[in-house]
This record gives sequence, structure tokens and C-alpha cells, in this order.
Amino acid sequence: MDNVGIVVEDLPRMIAFLSELGMELEGEMTVQGPWVDGCTGLDDVVCDMAMMRTPDGHSRFEISRFQRPAAHPAPITPVNTLGYLRVMFAVDDLDDTLTRLAPHGCEVLREVVQYEDVYRLCYVRGPEGLLLGLAQQLG
Repeated sequence: MDNVGIVVEDLPRMIAFLSELGMELEGEMTVQGPWVDGCTGLDDVVCDMAMMRTPDGHSRFEISRFQRPAAHPAPITPVNTLGYLRVMFAVDDLDDTLTRLAPHGCEVLREVVQYEDVYRLCYVRGPEGLLLGLAQQLG
């Protein structure tokens, strides 16, 4: 996998949130022109983008904020909605991670659970309704 794309309204806020998960900002740029229009299937695109690398260095998040055309808000849907669901992050200390993410608007969907003696995990909503999973391997 090369990257996961996320469209947001507040690019700096999402960069700060994902940085707390250990992601590293690779760079930011604004893109526009015929190649962007052709790739996205939209006309007259101007888009601010940031690329953030996962802590293991194997993948990236492409975060986009469209100047034009305006982005369409997505509904906040439950975890059993068809289609793309979430990305699960492995974390070393789930409680510490949740504490660090809270100031960025992160909320646990219901509770942190433990699966046998293998994982502690939960789903969270981050800025702009972004759904993520967090999993701490035990033992």
C-alpha cells in the first residue's frame, strides 16, 4: 500500500493529530492543473496537501484540503457502514496514546476492551469525524 487519502477542512489540525500517533510530516504542497483534474475526475481543482509517513516507514497518509471545488461533508456513520471503515494503528501504550490525543478532539467510541491476553483496543473519532482503531499488543 502506498497511501490512504483523507479529505479535511483543517489541514494543520489533522497534521497535529496524526503527529501524536507518531506520523511524520514529509511535506506540504498545493496542486492544481490538468493532471490533478484528470486524476480526481473534478474540474478546476486547487488542493492543499500534506504527506505523512507512518512510524514504520512503510506507508503514508495523504491529507487533502480542497480550495476548489468545495469539499462535500461526509456523514458520521457507525462502524458497520458498508465501504471504507477505518485504519488501525498499533500503539505501545494505549492509555498514554488516548491521553495525548484527547486535546486534539479524539474520543473513544464506547470503551477500551481487551481481547483475551492478546490486545487492548478501541475505535476512536478524531478531528472531523475521522474513524481510527488503536491496538496495543499485550505480552
